[in-house]
Amino acid sequence: MSRFSAVAAGGAGVVRAGVRLAATGATAAVVALRAEAGRRAGIPERVRARALQDGCRAVLRHHGMEVEVAGQMPVGPVVLACNHVSWLDPLVVAASVPCAPISKLDVRGWPVVGALAGRLGVIFHDRGQPGSGMRVLREAEEALRWGLPVLNFPEGTTTGGDGVLAFRKGLFGLARRLWLPVVPVALRYQPGSLAWTGDATFVPHYLRFAARQGSRVQLRFGPPVHPAQHADAAALAAETRTRVLGLLEAA
Repeated sequence: MSRFSAVAAGGAGVVRAGVRLAATGATAAVVALRAEAGRRAGIPERVRARALQDGCRAVLRHHGMEVEVAGQMPVGPVVLACNHVSWLDPLVVAASVPCAPISKLDVRGWPVVGALAGRLGVIFHDRGQPGSGMRVLREAEEALRWGLPVLNFPEGTTTGGDGVLAFRKGLFGLARRLWLPVVPVALRYQPGSLAWTGDATFVPHYLRFAARQGSRVQLRFGPPVHPAQHADAAALAAETRTRVLGLLEAA
């Protein structure tokens, strides 16, 4: 590629990112109005989850993200246990399955998506607050009793996408107490640079993503893992992690 072509390509990426950011902002505004109207009308949580699904689908479409889905789509109150690669993960899963995602509190401060997330049933976890874990479990139980899947990232942090860290057992204990299945979920992005790890900050990573012509992600759902088959939450978590690894290897 010549220097002129490289500059032109870079300029096109900047324009593309600007257009996509504007489209995302407009989508967020529309969904926010819909969520607020629903809140005033006292709509159930599953309707908010549908609004979140519509918003996530629109955002991915604006950014040229192709989602390839494999496996049986989960329905009803289940715990979705997914490997964690990027800030994009909740958008990708929620675009396919109406759910209540669990997210770190930092997301509230992100441009556009932060203000919207809390209105649409996202459950925020503040790792700096000792009581936050119990609050998350209470809100997750409430969503499950509404009949919603709850989306969890039990590694607790992001990875490069090739491996899976040990799973924390928090929501697996809730699944056992409520006697609900856990569905293993695996994500793999193309390009791999969409992984968001270490000290990377949101805005620069988002702008690089938005400047791309298009991206692709494989989303795989495995068969449910039932609590009755495992002695405790730790065993259930370990088996689910093994299944997520298997889904990644098959991707």
